[in-house]
Amino acid sequence: MVLASSVLALTGCQTTQHMAADNTSPILATDQTAYPELLQQFNIRGKIGVTTPKTETSNAQSGSAFYVWAQEDNRFAIDITGALGIGQTTIQYNGATATLVSERTGEITASSPEELLQRATGWQAPISQLRYWISGRPAPSDSNSQLDQNGRLLSSQNGDWTASFNYLSNNATDQRPNRIKVARTDGHKVVMTIEHAK
Repeated sequence: MVLASSVLALTGCQTTQHMAADNTSPILATDQTAYPELLQQFNIRGKIGVTTPKTETSNAQSGSAFYVWAQEDNRFAIDITGALGIGQTTIQYNGATATLVSERTGEITASSPEELLQRATGWQAPISQLRYWISGRPAPSDSNSQLDQNGRLLSSQNGDWTASFNYLSNNATDQRPNRIKVARTDGHKVVMTIEHAK
């Protein structure tokens, strides 16, 4: 497997709704709703912004960085550069073990990308769902998904996380989002822009 050396991004819908043509009231969609095909391989790049809420022991924090993300089946490599406070960072996942290497923390391993990110940075993000969302489809564990008038994923919920999606154009053939915003009920937020390699 060949994965890019630099990357960043942040991974059956139970209830799916279509947005009416006037974008005001969702209507239920059938289980046969056709989502874009799950991307088995992709190379994307863009910018990511992270916001963490104020807690009893820490102030609210925010930062941004550039990323490059290469995915092949369930394996990926993400390179992060910029001002997130962790220096040059690489996150890799081979389907069983996640590894993070950064200038600040050295090398850390964990059983999931989410656990790894939490241990290394204190950030939280639903990395495992991002592959589905980048493809323009709900993750298998999502619920309360809504579609816009063109049948594209508009929002989807995964546990405490709610993802919302923007597209480059209003053209119905533009099925892959170019911006994803993910927010959790406790105030954690992740915003990523997405540019697919040509």
